[in-house]
Amino acid sequence: MNHKHAPFIDPAAIASYAANAPLKVPGLADLHRMVMLLLAEEAPADAHILVVGAGGGMETRAMAEAQPAWRFTGVDPSPAMLDLARQTLTPFTDRVDLIQGTIDQVPTDPFDGATCLLTLHHIDRDQRLQTLKDIRRRLKPDTRLVIAEHSAPGPDPERWMTRSAAFGDHEGLDWAKAAATGRMMTERLPLLTPTQEEDLLREAGFTGIELFYAAFSFRGWVGIAS
Repeated sequence: MNHKHAPFIDPAAIASYAANAPLKVPGLADLHRMVMLLLAEEAPADAHILVVGAGGGMETRAMAEAQPAWRFTGVDPSPAMLDLARQTLTPFTDRVDLIQGTIDQVPTDPFDGATCLLTLHHIDRDQRLQTLKDIRRRLKPDTRLVIAEHSAPGPDPERWMTRSAAFGDHEGLDWAKAAATGRMMTERLPLLTPTQEEDLLREAGFTGIELFYAAFSFRGWVGIAS
């Protein structure tokens, strides 16, 4: 996947990712558990799950811990983030295959489900649509994709990004700092509205699209590969 803004190239940011992500994303551990449950409702006991944007390895580890018979193929363009994922997933190396690159490098053997968390908001609409279509082509019929990312609810996305920035700053509440961060994120991220997100999933070939997670500027959906 081509991350337009290359967010994961700073060594310091990568080194602190595992510690900082749970502070910045409301209920991240619970989000990972919800993702696992949404997939497990329909996936077989020995499911093979595709993880797009697998750098860091946090969601893969959570699913691997909860589902001891699942296998995983993860893909991410960042070598450093994949190194972090390998460290995170050390206890599960026999069940995890990590690929550096884009979705194009993932085998087309059909998967029993897929996730794409905190990734799509880094790429523009056309790239996002193509990525979703490429995921869809790698899923068995009637299997599920679960996504979560920054969206832009309401007429003032910058306000929601500011709230998310304030939530993630555990050094103290500084609205001026949060507003500056929210403004920067709104300018840099190619945000879509929730309606646009759902339309994109439908255009990519997913049906039964449902919102399952909402926390300030974060949104999560589940869809079925048609």
